[in-house]
Amino acid sequence: MPAPILPLIDAVTHWPERGALIGLDLGTKTIGVAVSDPDRRLATGVETIQRKAFRADATRLLAISGERNAVGFVLGLPINMDGSEGPRAQSTRAFARNFSSLTGLAIALWDERLSTAAVERELIGMDVSRARRAEVIDEHAAIFILQGALDRLARLRRDR
Repeated sequence: MPAPILPLIDAVTHWPERGALIGLDLGTKTIGVAVSDPDRRLATGVETIQRKAFRADATRLLAISGERNAVGFVLGLPINMDGSEGPRAQSTRAFARNFSSLTGLAIALWDERLSTAAVERELIGMDVSRARRAEVIDEHAAIFILQGALDRLARLRRDR
């Protein structure tokens, strides 16, 4: 049975109370990967996967999730500023559908509006060269996406 693909606040009910989450920033050429600690407080970068074929990309993601004892995935969903979904969001949803058939871990979709722009500004502020920014932008975007989701989950826990 394919893993469920849900908004973050619904996906959390499918995950155990503790356990690492894997955050993904899906680009056309790369996939930025981040992981949380088991208590879901802090996101850290893992790597940037150079996209090849879906099966190869998925195999690497599943290996990372196994190495990190992950209990779920958080995919950045690139929603347009007006709230609509364009081709990139449709591509992310298609990736999630295909990936869900390979894992039993629930997949959360998290609004990633402006994540890459925010990371780009941060790296420029740190005086990171253009070449170096190109190497790390997707991994840092994955960190930004996952940390945003972790912060939202922490607020949900406090509000309960």
